[in-house]
Amino acid sequence: MDGMTWVEVDQDSGFGIENLPYGVFRRDGADARVGVAIGDLVLDLAGLAADGLVEDRGWFGTGSLNPFMAAGRAAWTTNRARLRELLTDASQREAVSPHLVPVADVELLRPFEVADYVDFYSSEHHATNVGRIFRPQGEPLMPNWKHLPVGYHGRAGTVYASGTPIVRPCGQRKVAPTDAAPSYGPCLKLDIEAEVGFVAGVPSTPGRPVTPRAFRDHVFGFVLVNDWSARDIQAWEAQPLGPFLSKSFATSVSPWVVPVEALEAARVTPPAQDPAPLPYLRVDEPWGLDLRLEILVNGQAVSRPRFDGMYWTPPQQLAHATVNGAPLRTGDLFASGTVSGPRKEERGCLLELTWNGAEPLELPDGSKRMFLEDGDTVTIRATAPGANGTTIDLGEVTGTISPANC
Repeated sequence: MDGMTWVEVDQDSGFGIENLPYGVFRRDGADARVGVAIGDLVLDLAGLAADGLVEDRGWFGTGSLNPFMAAGRAAWTTNRARLRELLTDASQREAVSPHLVPVADVELLRPFEVADYVDFYSSEHHATNVGRIFRPQGEPLMPNWKHLPVGYHGRAGTVYASGTPIVRPCGQRKVAPTDAAPSYGPCLKLDIEAEVGFVAGVPSTPGRPVTPRAFRDHVFGFVLVNDWSARDIQAWEAQPLGPFLSKSFATSVSPWVVPVEALEAARVTPPAQDPAPLPYLRVDEPWGLDLRLEILVNGQAVSRPRFDGMYWTPPQQLAHATVNGAPLRTGDLFASGTVSGPRKEERGCLLELTWNGAEPLELPDGSKRMFLEDGDTVTIRATAPGANGTTIDLGEVTGTISPANC
């Protein structure tokens, strides 16, 4: 058992009573519904609601977390407390047990409908490495980088559930930098970006920015993100505007949304910011997150980035995204940008790990990669410290590369 819960949970599981992440699942072809992970089981919230064990205002019988996310912080807090009560009070075991389903018996779906998608560029180590790769004679960081969280708007319609095959994209690219003109064909430098994202639940008023202090009132929880990237297409098209077709073909998200409350014990002081950010970006509490990521290619670990070194924090990202008055919508997804650390074994993408292909990455089985090949499977997973000395597992996001359809 895990701590206080009567559910059989392995002591090393990161899905104990201190986590209780939300997701959407389907079993035996039935309609999708909302569930919560506990150990290696899924607790069916729609089933609990039908038996009158939890409050439900049309939240849990749908194929999306959006209705519950829109309900707001009071509903989130009340439901979490009720679930903890049901899972720790042994007298509730007989009533709750019929609604526990082995996770191995269900299909985990994309947990929410994505309204808008924003991807940031918040790791100083990643931004510095990219600058050194593409501007070796210049300053690694652009002049604005330490004044604001740089980002771009992605495509909500291509945010996919973990496990969805990723088709190699096609587009214009220069096979060699010295080519006089671009050619059309499959991406030759297909890459990953290991990221952490957060999803908005409560909308905001148009024209009114969301302050860092209001982060918890709007943000439902965190997910893992793989922002697949076509580096050769990106190098040609991003002159001077940012990513377009090189990013919009696919982004993958993990199936479990870890509530903000579950990560309170993981909050740490982020890196010092110099120069001091403008007032709208100032945060009066530590909002770095002690998350430990791991990247696997074909089941083999190639990197272990840490999220606690990210220069720009989630509340700052949210504040900047709304400072112009752009309103939040339920399901807005904000990703951190590639998570990279100071050491080579902490780099969060193949662009950095292979230095744009100049230093091939040798996998533990002896094979080598400059970028992804068809058939490669990439998995990103992460953990964080939880309350009472526990571990919080953020699950994993995975995808396998399928051949191009050029």
